[in-house]
Amino acid sequence: MFPTLIGTVVIAGLVGYLSEKSGFTRNGILQSIIICIGGAFLFYFVTVMFGVGFRRAGWNAIAASIGALIIVPFHWRR
Repeated sequence: MFPTLIGTVVIAGLVGYLSEKSGFTRNGILQSIIICIGGAFLFYFVTVMFGVGFRRAGWNAIAASIGALIIVPFHWRR
């Protein structure tokens, strides 16, 4: 369980960094990484508690990170 959590954080950080470098978001590198890690943590614990998500933990981390990057910045922008 602990290696899965660490892997989720690493994958979420990479997704946040790559999304900022590719131009997908314009939040700033640190902000995008924080948003991705927060979304991945949330989805990881929902997966542990309720068993929803993909079979692979890496796909869960990628989907949660991208979802958080889409939801959070657009929610606060006008």
